[in-house]
Amino acid sequence: MTGAEALIRTLLAGGVDTCFTNPGTSEVHMVAALDRIGEMRCVPGLFEGVVTAAADGYARMAEKPACTLLHLGPGFANGIANLHNARRAHVPMVNVIGQHATHHLRHDTPLSGGIESIARPYSRWLRTSRGASMAGRDTAEAITAARSASGQIATLIVPADVSWSEGGSVPPFPPPPEAEMPGPEMVQRASAMLCSGLRTAILLAGNALYGKGLEHAGRVAAATGAKLLAPYPLSRLQRGAGLPAVERVHYILEQAKQQLEEFRQLILVGAQAPVAYFAYPGKDSTLTPAECEIFTLAISDQDCAGAMEALAALLPGARQPEETPARPALPEGAITLSGLASTIGALLPENAIVVDESMTSGRGIMAATQTAPPHDWLGNTGGSIGIAMPLAVGAAVACPDRHVVCLSADGSGMYTLQALWTMAREGLRITTVIFANRAYAVLKREFSYLNIGSPGQLASSLFDIGRPDLDWVRLAQGLGIPGTKVTSLDEFANALRNGFESGGPTLIEVPL
Repeated sequence: MTGAEALIRTLLAGGVDTCFTNPGTSEVHMVAALDRIGEMRCVPGLFEGVVTAAADGYARMAEKPACTLLHLGPGFANGIANLHNARRAHVPMVNVIGQHATHHLRHDTPLSGGIESIARPYSRWLRTSRGASMAGRDTAEAITAARSASGQIATLIVPADVSWSEGGSVPPFPPPPEAEMPGPEMVQRASAMLCSGLRTAILLAGNALYGKGLEHAGRVAAATGAKLLAPYPLSRLQRGAGLPAVERVHYILEQAKQQLEEFRQLILVGAQAPVAYFAYPGKDSTLTPAECEIFTLAISDQDCAGAMEALAALLPGARQPEETPARPALPEGAITLSGLASTIGALLPENAIVVDESMTSGRGIMAATQTAPPHDWLGNTGGSIGIAMPLAVGAAVACPDRHVVCLSADGSGMYTLQALWTMAREGLRITTVIFANRAYAVLKREFSYLNIGSPGQLASSLFDIGRPDLDWVRLAQGLGIPGTKVTSLDEFANALRNGFESGGPTLIEVPL
């Protein structure tokens, strides 16, 4: 068994059966091993930023790691922006990076580079395999590291001669690690805070925002009147009619401060204390009021869902939930941001997955979909734009029977529009909505927010992505996806219905 075969067979033995990849020459022996073994689903991407974000989306929905297969240091570097987001999402992922054969490194050929130094900031576990006999063991340890605690990125660098040499084997796997529970004294203190009569919020992250974790959080909120919150950079949130209401902390500093000003206690479950994304002259970056006590019940590496279950067990019975209001009415007429949000809220299918990077144009969509049928919401966790379309690819691969709705701005969409090709190639059920305002509108707002006057001609031109205008319908068609441009809310509703009824990917361009 070659080192490459040992690597692939160990991945499969460890439950890693999906590979998102853009390989090169140094990975050809691994590609050949994938071909011979034939049990791994391989999903190609035309750009490494698509590969890494797709592995992120897959992990968020499958709750297990995919692997990426990347070409040397430059290939890994191309995927770093979305690995930054994945690291912030605390997802499990195994990166496999090819390296030159060990005897070839002394020649310092054009693609040589310090792969370990590039990968280290984005990898909680990092190793270069030193021989075919160790490839299986190294892979098993990478999988164990990726699955540990709340999930993390493990990176294994594999020289070409390790791949092609004989002597590989598949090692036994240790039991999967279990996340640590917070101590009982921490749960008791949180219970006392909730029963104190002070206005309290619980800021949830990780697996406290879906499944049993969210169910127990809802019990806690119903029993105590606490407000459930999610960070703005949320990874995955289950929401919709019949599910506990969780409010996302606002992105804009003043809005977030106003949202949080009523609370005198904030309990953190897998989340950090909320702060502004950026510093502003003369403004405090902390979003909670000075008199608000902040208590950490569970850190991100601990069992957040288990912490909420333990907390719910200490509290009295829950009040009856209020009746869920109806969906928004389907609007008609000219396109408005509120009308677009209401249309999505009125038509969103049950059990859909919404991938949201709609930036300034989509800030009303969460409110409009609160009473839609139950669905999952995936966000941008690290602030590096260009995540939406490839994240949707990964979610759709993980959940092929569910509708995926991808909400993207035109500026961020251009970072990774190659994901459309992967959607078409794999026949994924993704309806992509492009809000085309032909500008980096969030930067225009940030400029005005800094109190340095109005942007001049040069600054305005840097925020403008028109001249020439992007034609998303033609871009989509060129990458194999049917697209349509809508000019009214009626047309938008029809395009959404067609997308949801389609068995494959579609794209809707919404000029703003």
